[in-house]
Order: sequence, then structure tokens, then C-alpha cells
Amino acid sequence: MSQSKDVNDAEFTEDGKYLRRIRSFVRREGRLSNRQQRALDELWPSFGITYSGETLDLASQFGRGGDTVVEIGFGMGASLVAMAQAAPATNFLGIEVHRPGVGACLADVADLGLTNIRTMEHDAVEVLQNSLAENSVDRLQLFFPDPWHKKRHHKRRIVQPEFVALVHRVLKPSGVFHMATDWQNYAEHMLEVMTAAPGFSNQHPHTSYAPRPDYRPLTKFEKRGQRLGHGVWDLLFEAE
Repeated sequence: MSQSKDVNDAEFTEDGKYLRRIRSFVRREGRLSNRQQRALDELWPSFGITYSGETLDLASQFGRGGDTVVEIGFGMGASLVAMAQAAPATNFLGIEVHRPGVGACLADVADLGLTNIRTMEHDAVEVLQNSLAENSVDRLQLFFPDPWHKKRHHKRRIVQPEFVALVHRVLKPSGVFHMATDWQNYAEHMLEVMTAAPGFSNQHPHTSYAPRPDYRPLTKFEKRGQRLGHGVWDLLFEAE
């Protein structure tokens, strides 16, 4: 199974308004550990951003300018925290609907004394549509989203033309949309959608897929998959 199941799909009208919502995740609240609850109670005011539907001033949220990386569906936050620790000059915004995952991420942020992470507990599609300004993101990451492997559920996959258009809107020129999946069929789907998407170019046109960039940590889930002989496909598309 893929490690993240925490993003939404939607269908849109031609003017970009919602036509019909399709859930691409099942919200499983789970039980908060004491550590996670304490992190949410104590750290949310400093490291959490409550969704309001208004456009965010990212420089104000982070207390500084700089490059901004947005990750959709960060799970329990291990890779997001590792990336933020390795790149202290970069601002990282993580979007996740699984409350225990947000709590775990904030607890790790506190343990490591990080200041360059902010989190949002909300539907990623609405955040892209309403909260992030045009040309405000340097890299947008979507790692191991739910593949919805049954053919009848493929329409629930988040990587669809309408969603990609939202990604393009928030990326800066030369900004990168980085996707990773351990399902070959979904990788092929992503490649097809992105190749046809206006305003994007594949950074690895000759191989289609990219080697894993050094900045993307290997997760426990991915290491286990490698031991079992499972493949992982990274796709890097640059906004023109």
C-alpha cells in the first residue's frame, strides 16, 4: 500500500469552480497519542496555519522570505521533517488531513528545534485553489498518493488535468512539480497527464522518469519496498 492517502480530487467547471467533489482519501482520524495531542495543543499556534479561504502571505507566515516547498499528504511527517532539517534556508509547508500525522510532525519539529516548517490540516485542492497565491511556490511535492489501483476508481486519482492546472498556477516560473509513486500504472498515468499538460516540461525527457533526487529521503516504507523488489518512479516537471 502507498504511504499517503490524504489528498482530494475534484471535478471543476470551465471557470474553475467545483462541479462535484470526489474524495480520494478516507478520513481515518485514528487515536491521538499523548505526544501528538500535546504537540497540537502547544505548537499549532506557532507552526500550524488554520485554513480560512483567504490567500496566505507566506513570508509573513514564516517570518522571512526564501524558497518555499509545499508537500501534499505528508503522512506522519518523517520525510518532510528530514527535508526541512537538511535545508534550513528553505520554507516548508506541509498539507495533511490525518490529524495524528499532523501531531506527529509537529512533535518532531519541536524535538529538533526546527523553525522552517508550517502545517495545514485541510483539503489540498482547496488550499491550492484559495490559499496559495499565483507564482508563490518553488517546488510542489506529491509523494506516494493513493493509487486507486482499480480501474473504476482511476477517476479518483489526484493527478488529473484540472488539478495539474492548479499546481501550475501556484508554481513560480521554473518551479517544479515532483511526484513519486510505487505503482507503475499510476506512474504511467502521471506521465501521460503531465506530458499533455500545458505549461510544463519534463526535466528528464529522454528517460521519462527521474532518478530520486538527493533531497527526497528514503522512507521506511520505500526501503521495505526495495527489499521486496518493488519499483519507485519519480517524475519531475518544470513550470514554463
